[in-house]
Amino acid sequence: MTNSASTASIPVATLGVPRIGPRRELKMALEKFWSGKIDEAALREAAAKIRADNWTRQRDLGVTVIPSNDFSLYDQVLDTSAMVGAIPKIYGWTGGPVSFETYFAMARGSQKGLSHKDSGDHDGCAHGHSHGQGVPAQEMTKWFDTNYHYMVPEFSKDQTFALSSTKAIDEYREAKALGIQTRPVLVGPVTFLKLGKGENRLSLLPKLLPVYIELLNRLAAEGADWVQIDEPCLVLDLDADEKAALKTAYSELALKVPGVKIMLATYFGELGDNADLVTKLPVAGVHLDLVRGKGQINSVLDKMPADRVMSLGVIDGRNIWRADLTRVFNFSNDAIALRGADRIQIAPSCSMLHVPIDLDQETDLDADLKSWLAFSVQKMGELAALSRALSSGRESVKDVFAASDDAAKKRASSPKIHNPAVQSRAAEKSSALSERKSAFSARQKLQSKVLGLPSFPTTTIGSFPQTEEVRKARAAHAKGQLSDAEYDTFLRKETETAVRWQEDIGIDVLVHGEFERNDMVQYFGEQLSGYAFTKHGWVQSYGSRYVRPPIIFGDVSRPKPMTVGWSSYAQSLTTRPMKGMLTGPVTMLQWSFVRDDLSRDQVCRQIAFALRDEVTDLEKAGIGVIQIDEPALREGLPLRKGDWKAYLDWAVDCFKVSQAGVKDETQIHTHMCYAEFNDIIDAIGAMDADVISIETSRSKMELLDAFVTYKYPNEIGPGVYDIHSPRVPEVPEMMELIGKARRNLSPEQIWINPDCGLKTRGWPEVKSALSNMVEAARQARVA
Repeated sequence: MTNSASTASIPVATLGVPRIGPRRELKMALEKFWSGKIDEAALREAAAKIRADNWTRQRDLGVTVIPSNDFSLYDQVLDTSAMVGAIPKIYGWTGGPVSFETYFAMARGSQKGLSHKDSGDHDGCAHGHSHGQGVPAQEMTKWFDTNYHYMVPEFSKDQTFALSSTKAIDEYREAKALGIQTRPVLVGPVTFLKLGKGENRLSLLPKLLPVYIELLNRLAAEGADWVQIDEPCLVLDLDADEKAALKTAYSELALKVPGVKIMLATYFGELGDNADLVTKLPVAGVHLDLVRGKGQINSVLDKMPADRVMSLGVIDGRNIWRADLTRVFNFSNDAIALRGADRIQIAPSCSMLHVPIDLDQETDLDADLKSWLAFSVQKMGELAALSRALSSGRESVKDVFAASDDAAKKRASSPKIHNPAVQSRAAEKSSALSERKSAFSARQKLQSKVLGLPSFPTTTIGSFPQTEEVRKARAAHAKGQLSDAEYDTFLRKETETAVRWQEDIGIDVLVHGEFERNDMVQYFGEQLSGYAFTKHGWVQSYGSRYVRPPIIFGDVSRPKPMTVGWSSYAQSLTTRPMKGMLTGPVTMLQWSFVRDDLSRDQVCRQIAFALRDEVTDLEKAGIGVIQIDEPALREGLPLRKGDWKAYLDWAVDCFKVSQAGVKDETQIHTHMCYAEFNDIIDAIGAMDADVISIETSRSKMELLDAFVTYKYPNEIGPGVYDIHSPRVPEVPEMMELIGKARRNLSPEQIWINPDCGLKTRGWPEVKSALSNMVEAARQARVA
């Protein structure tokens, strides 16, 4: 069939691509730079090569609208803070270009005082320590409902802005020098302000817009004809002031930047009640996420002015499943018929930052599974094939469509996906499955008697440093260079050393260190049916922290115990309580690439039953404290508040299913990190964990504000130091945070622990920091 709506080529756009490099080249360069093994020039050179490779790869794959400034050394929101000069005073910046030293101090903190020429004179920071002792990193939290973390902008009452980084211009020039015309990408001014910290943030818009205007005009002078401005806040619930800010921002940009066309990018959901606003904004184009917001296409297209270019996000930019090209073709063809081919682009639903780079690197995947997948390179190929089919008819790419149709058919009927026994168990509905035998007040008394802990008990979140020696041993074992017995002996030695050290410094509830684990999700997924794993499917979580999300392709079950052996061994080394460590069902779901042929709540419930079996086996093995981490509970919230209750109901129920099979004497912990919890505090209470540990140090205990009005009945471990920074906090700093916690919590509720696991840190800083933490707890007991 030839598409009657179109004879011209339909442009193919990508809103952004993975920036880490096919072999994690960015990670290697960053970590060499941070350790002093390469200088700034070498880091810049490595980054430039990754960018050049990204641009040429897209061009060669048939992308015709190629982004620039989608690359970042750490985070695009942090880049925006640097671009507009939103640098908190603590970092000593006094104007001019933002140095690498300041940029990375904002990202990672600094153990030493800033010494660069842009560091000014000041009396110390607002967090109670001098610059001789270093500066903390900015707060970090999740980018909408993804597992990507952004650095939260901080705004002061006397905030000013100035163009302080020309990165967007520089990278546009780089691409142009290679003969590639790009569409620069910027985080939109309203989204930037909305995601930041500070009072009356939207009132700063008149100060902020001149920076955007200056930058856009300079891009126009360089030859940029289009600029992509991302305003994902448009899929959120917006109040009248936020809507007014968007009107003001884009009216001002249209008036004062006549030389550039703006593609306003929205993604991660439907516009909903913001559609009328978007149709009236004076922009040249609008991008719609038609994967998560498929239902909006007709209503939004009908309202859009006739001259508006529409970018249709028809390929999933957040998941790794191969597109059903026939379905997407029909869907896109209908949109073209409605709109006209000359005003249409096709694109992924959002930036492909959230998917791995190239499926062709995966030589060991099951052949059937591999045929069902598409990473960023393959997604660009799908878009190019769609463009050709929409322009010249499906016959022009019939082999590509035939392969897509065949993969979709085989996947739907594959016995590798379906397990009737798992489906039957997950369908069970009974309150007994999700409720502990007794209320917390009764459980607390029994647990206190059994565990015999002091006030302000100390513990850690689970993992200890994965040193180079640990990583080398794991790699050698994987390659067959280290036998099973040799590897087991090595791990036992590491575990015993960690246990003895914890005893020596006086930690109350110990952990075994997790030296056998590669990742908190992957480790479990490798032992569960229904999961698969890649070797090179890395995606960025934050900075140089990359993860390889598992692929949930089928029904999930636990063939055999996963952690009982190591937990039992660790407990045999000590008389102190040893925590069993598990990753919770919602996090196992959220941090995986999830099958799209079953609802997320059904998949999560299957995982919950698999973990329930592990929890009860740990208890039988004598483990009296079990932690089920759920750091992803908050990030899984739907973006619209009207959808929250349904999600929280099934998410909390899945957590409760996983832990409700134990006796009252067994103490259940959970852990959450780097997200705002105040608005879901009722749901956290409903989880009914005996102890919850949460990240609070970067927010300076602000996350405990909810406990002023919500009388949380169970016990809480507010983190007293930030593990994502290499700096070691002193005892008085931790004592100050404990003091803040005591304002909202009773002493009987408070545990003392770090913000998160210590896997990514080095032993010297960990030993110093945890020794300080134990001393702070001791002082708190006598305060």
